[in-house]
This record gives sequence, structure tokens and C-alpha cells, in this order.
Amino acid sequence: MVVKVEKLGKQVAGSDDEGLPLVILHEISFSVAAGETVAIVGASGSGKSTLLGLLAGLDEPSSGSVFLDHREINVLDEDARAVLRGQILGFVFQFFQLLPSLTALENVMLPLELAGQRSAGGEARAWLERVGLAHRLGHYPKHLSGGEQQRVALARAFATGPKLILADEPTGNLDAATGHQIIDLMFSINAELGTTLILVTHDEEIAARCGRRLRMHAGQLDEMSA
Repeated sequence: MVVKVEKLGKQVAGSDDEGLPLVILHEISFSVAAGETVAIVGASGSGKSTLLGLLAGLDEPSSGSVFLDHREINVLDEDARAVLRGQILGFVFQFFQLLPSLTALENVMLPLELAGQRSAGGEARAWLERVGLAHRLGHYPKHLSGGEQQRVALARAFATGPKLILADEPTGNLDAATGHQIIDLMFSINAELGTTLILVTHDEEIAARCGRRLRMHAGQLDEMSA
């Protein structure tokens, strides 16, 4: 299993008069095998993005365990989690999260350089060509459209050959037509490489393209029928 979650819970301090903790996630358990595509859907505030942050080791659970590639990440310190993320994870965010001081080429080169890739420049250039941005290598994010920024983000996410891609509302900041193009591109690359994909989305049409759908509701997770 690439991902295994056991009785995962997340609580934060409450803001009401009684001071009761707010339960965001309650004893969630599921697993994802290599090569699977899984959509996590649910209303705003249902805990989808919190769950994704816990899967990535960007947040710490209140209870339970997360295993990535058979390693329990919540017993690792932040440095060790960062190393593991660099080894096996790629991220695609709603708001792109490109570094504004770096060009498109440099944004894709960065994770490759951190991974010790000697030919980071050539590899990054090839990936940007692959997502249709060969003419935009030297442009900074502020000079790119939203769709172009998300193409850079896709190239960055897949460039290191990760075992797992985590995507958080990847079309949420794009118009419908551009969003469809980005989703088509992401699923095409993912299928070609056989990468495991966990996708958070509110779009049922996008979710239906995944092999499995999980619905978040009031901090709990249910498997949806096809």
C-alpha cells in the first residue's frame, strides 16, 4: 500500500463557552494501493483539505496513524517528514504555490535539484515542453495565466517521479474550460506514469474520473458506490 490510514483523528480547541474541542476528523481508516486514483469529495468544511494535509505530514493528527510507503509519518520529526515528502510526494494546489521569484523553469528545477538530479535543467525543460510551455521557460509566475501556472505546477509535481500525487482542488482557481484542460493533462500524465493519485475536489464530474470515490461528511469518510 502506498497510503494506509488507521483511526485518524484531528481535533482543535473549541471557541464556544464550554470550550469543548472541535472534531474535524473522527477515526478515519482507509488504504490506497499503488496506481489507484482516488477522489475525496464533500462539502466545504467537511475536513477534506485537513485530511490531505495529514496525509502529506504537513499537519499532525490528534490520534491515529498515517503510513506512506509503509513508513509511519506521524512518528517522524519535521525534517524526516520533509525528506520523505521529497522522495515520494508530488503536490498540486488550488492556488499553484509557485515561487514568485523563480521562473517557470526554475520552479520545476527546484525539486529536482533538491533530489540531487544532476541534469535538473534539462529535465525541467523537457517537462515544461510536455505540458505545452516550451515558450514560457523564462517567464515568472506573475506573467503567466492561471492555467499556465497550473501547468508549471503539474510539471513540478510529476518531474521527480513521485509514487504519490496529492492534488487539492486543482481546478478551483480556474475557469471551466481551462480547468477541463488541466484535468485532462493531469490524468493523462498520471495514467502514463502509473502514479498513485489522491484528489480533493468538490466537482463530481472530476471525481467520477477516479477509480474510487470517498465522501467526507462531518469529519467521517464513506466509500461511494460507482
